[in-house]
Amino acid sequence: MNTISIRQAVVSDIDALAPLFDGYRQFYGRESDVRAAREFLLARFNHGESVVFIAHDANVPVGFAQLYPGFSSVSLARTFVLNDLFVRENCRRKGIGSLLLAAAVEFGESLGAVRLSLSTAVGNETAQALYQSAGWRRDEQFFVYHYAIPAQ
Repeated sequence: MNTISIRQAVVSDIDALAPLFDGYRQFYGRESDVRAAREFLLARFNHGESVVFIAHDANVPVGFAQLYPGFSSVSLARTFVLNDLFVRENCRRKGIGSLLLAAAVEFGESLGAVRLSLSTAVGNETAQALYQSAGWRRDEQFFVYHYAIPAQ
């Protein structure tokens, strides 16, 4: 029996999402700060700045994906950045990441988006394999550049 469920998160899911978001940040080398994770997510919800999907195994929150809206000037269309995707380590290899990706794609399609984009660490080969198996393709046309704004 499949006990995995994916749904769009609502503000009342913040307390379930915060430890997952904190785990995601720790995966990328940040110090644990559940309070700050909660505040960050709550601000995104309160300002309508992101869409979050939450995964449950039975009734236990085990993963999430967060999309940020954007637009393509060239395509004159909506886009989304799949900025965050995380599944608790002890819950991986159950298809949860694939289900979260599918929910993100379905959501983008439902709003007429022309593209979803994501980035992952160069060394995160597990995530790369997941994305490729789900039909995502690595960009071979554009380089991505970042400019770090110095702290004030």
